[in-house]
Amino acid sequence: MRLIIVSGRSGSGKSTALDVLEDNGYYCIDNLPAGLLPELAERALIHTELAQPLVAVSIDARNLPSHLTRFPELLEDVRAKHIQCDVLYLDADEETLLKRFSETRRRHPLSNANRSLAEAIQDETALLGPIADLADLKINTTNLNLYQLRDSIKLRLLNQPEPGTAFLVESFGFKRGMPVDADLVFDVRCLPNPYWKPELRAQSGLDAPVAEYLAAQPEVEEMFQDIFTYLHKWLPRFAASNRAYVTIAIGCTGGHHRSVYLTERLGQALQKTLKNVQVRHRDLT
Repeated sequence: MRLIIVSGRSGSGKSTALDVLEDNGYYCIDNLPAGLLPELAERALIHTELAQPLVAVSIDARNLPSHLTRFPELLEDVRAKHIQCDVLYLDADEETLLKRFSETRRRHPLSNANRSLAEAIQDETALLGPIADLADLKINTTNLNLYQLRDSIKLRLLNQPEPGTAFLVESFGFKRGMPVDADLVFDVRCLPNPYWKPELRAQSGLDAPVAEYLAAQPEVEEMFQDIFTYLHKWLPRFAASNRAYVTIAIGCTGGHHRSVYLTERLGQALQKTLKNVQVRHRDLT
């Protein structure tokens, strides 16, 4: 059995996450009382007609505060039944959450006549702290549209052909902000930039002319070797510490050339020695 617990602050994309999981064969329950989590898992194991049942539940601030406080022991109880259980926590910065509620005209579940929307969002952070602290995977949706969030959930949660730690090597551009959910970040802006070559500007690190240009630069090869040596040595240690997800972010200025090229090379090199290595280009359109 596989159980996915989806949580996060209101407006961060939990409904989208459940929709994605439902579309991929999961039986989904929204707003499950956290206290029922162990019982649900046990009943699913006993009564399901499926050989490998897939269940996803949403647990959020609509729960009783006392149930949310008990989340660590409830999660431990579920995992003691030898159930594969992943906790996905979605979030976004407060400005973005305020904007989303304003645009949709939805009422925040914690807001009332005596509590403003901003205060409700802040209170929600504290209430969901026990879940956020135990999250296996955190996705910040501040800069993600609906389709990017769906793709990210599919890549990280559903594209795991092998058990164990899922590694994501991701390129990004600093001009759109550093990915806040990255575990390791490498800045490659010091390398020669193909952007300043007019014939290469419109292409990306996936295109042969750009790749050939960067491969011919000694600094690029040196950077690749240094990053790969570090990752090759230390990523197995992350896996040995029972980390479910590890994100390695490679950043250049725009996220189109240098970071894309190095991310592709690193992903290919790491796939030779590690399971579950995924590659993503955040800002490549």
